[in-house]
Amino acid sequence: MTVIYTQRKPPMKFGPRQPTWTKQIEFTLAGIGCAVGLGNVWRFPYLCYRSGGGAFLIPYLLMLLVLGIPLLYMELILGQYTRRGPVHALAKACPLLKGVGLATVAISFIMCTYYNVIITWGLYYLFSSFQSPLPWQSCNNTWNKPNCTDRVITNSSVHSSTASQQFFSYKMLEQTGGVEQGGLMRWELFLLLILAWILIYFCIFKGVKSTGKVVYFTALFPYVILLALLINNAQLPGALEGILFFIVPKWGKLLEVEVWVNAAAQIFNSIGIGFGSLMAMSSYNNFNNNILKDTLAISITNSLTSILAGFVIFSAFGYMSHLQNVPISELAVDGPGLVFVVYPQAFATMPVAPLWAVLFFIMLLCLGLDSQFAMVEVMVTSLMDAFGGRLLKVLRKKELLVLVVCSTAFLMGIPHVMQVGIYVFQLMDHYTAIVSIMFLAFFEVLAICGLYGVRRLSANVKEMGGNRPNIFFTVCWMFVSPLLITVILVFTIIQFKPARYEEYVYPPWAQGVGWVIAMASIIWIPLGALHTLWVLPGSFTEVLIKINSEKPYLSLSIRNKDIPNTTQTKTYFNYLTKLVYITIN
Repeated sequence: MTVIYTQRKPPMKFGPRQPTWTKQIEFTLAGIGCAVGLGNVWRFPYLCYRSGGGAFLIPYLLMLLVLGIPLLYMELILGQYTRRGPVHALAKACPLLKGVGLATVAISFIMCTYYNVIITWGLYYLFSSFQSPLPWQSCNNTWNKPNCTDRVITNSSVHSSTASQQFFSYKMLEQTGGVEQGGLMRWELFLLLILAWILIYFCIFKGVKSTGKVVYFTALFPYVILLALLINNAQLPGALEGILFFIVPKWGKLLEVEVWVNAAAQIFNSIGIGFGSLMAMSSYNNFNNNILKDTLAISITNSLTSILAGFVIFSAFGYMSHLQNVPISELAVDGPGLVFVVYPQAFATMPVAPLWAVLFFIMLLCLGLDSQFAMVEVMVTSLMDAFGGRLLKVLRKKELLVLVVCSTAFLMGIPHVMQVGIYVFQLMDHYTAIVSIMFLAFFEVLAICGLYGVRRLSANVKEMGGNRPNIFFTVCWMFVSPLLITVILVFTIIQFKPARYEEYVYPPWAQGVGWVIAMASIIWIPLGALHTLWVLPGSFTEVLIKINSEKPYLSLSIRNKDIPNTTQTKTYFNYLTKLVYITIN
């Protein structure tokens, strides 16, 4: 049977996008690297631990099916079809909510300024691992306090801290008592932050041409380390008890709404919906690429990685529980501490401890670099889409633009490598990754699934690949995904708690700064809507004639030169009517 295939071309109104990925597998690997990050190693096991082990896996896998895969497919379709980053893609799809695209760029840039600090910490631990015994193995160090213990802390041991915790707090961070106490520069961390940004720059300065080569290593190497760690951990005493805790559910937990909300939020944050990163990357695809194949590869690999990391982490928990004669449910496990406190504490008791520590932190470096590539690329892609010609006239080469973006993000990240850095980091992460991203996701789904329309989204898929999406994706886009996103947003608002770090509560002025950080991305949504209202000139009749002849629903905006000026009063009602007509036609 002979199949005749006609190569489809992108719509002329979008223009060519150069360069594209050298090989399509490079986009798939880059997408996997973007989705698979540090959250798979610490946030997923932590939420699973807090939600009763295996009980978390049931809602997690369900949310992957009805929320994660459909929304990732939605983002990749829009990016590949419009061949633009999130700013221009969303502006073309829904002029009224074009600010959502700007908001995704803002939140990605804000996050990349402090996300690279995690890579900096990982580099510090990596270099500190080349010694035996490991520096966090005992309490016989100059930085240790009298309340130091080499045993895992239980929930009742509130007056002592482990050697690993004290290494993190008093050696690496040299943290002060609070954000209001200021502090000096941690010059070791400052130099490592420079090194981290140098690594980022040389991995992405050639755009997708250089990133496509780097991801062959950074996306695949973590799996080698995870498998090696799992094989090692599975042979340790107590590992089976930890694994059983991970896979055997406490059924009563399924009756708690928070478990379901946390599962949906983890799928949402882990895949990166609303950050614009994968949309920007998909804009470099060939127009006829099978985007569904990439969607399934990225989303399923991401979740399988989380489950694999769960086996690695919980087998280590079982070993720690065996050594300390403490029930697994009573181990002190907290968010980032899982990576930089609890797991390093487990290394200290393993055979050939420095080797496993080195391998583990190389793996963290790879996971962090992949996610950082994507967040920086969002900013670079958006700047090139909007001001590419003018920027290249000034900077001559795109490499210099990447250098400017990296240098700016580096300068904004300097407060994180001071002695108050951990408090700044926790404040920014709380108000960005928890508050801002939920609002962005809600408005993105409203813009694409609601105002742009499922029918048009399906037509885009058919134009690129020849077949419309099946009924499953249509139902998810129209009903299931918007409903779940709304529920998550409502529960995020209802259950919102001010930022805190361990027992430290931020003062009111710091909480106010946190809300300013959150608004730095959210504010673009209403500003974009107001701008769209402002740039629609002319009376209703003039605009009606124009849109009937050209159907500008995929235009960035209706410009003044397109419609004759008029002295008629431009009321809000006229503008709103035009927008509604543009959206539904």
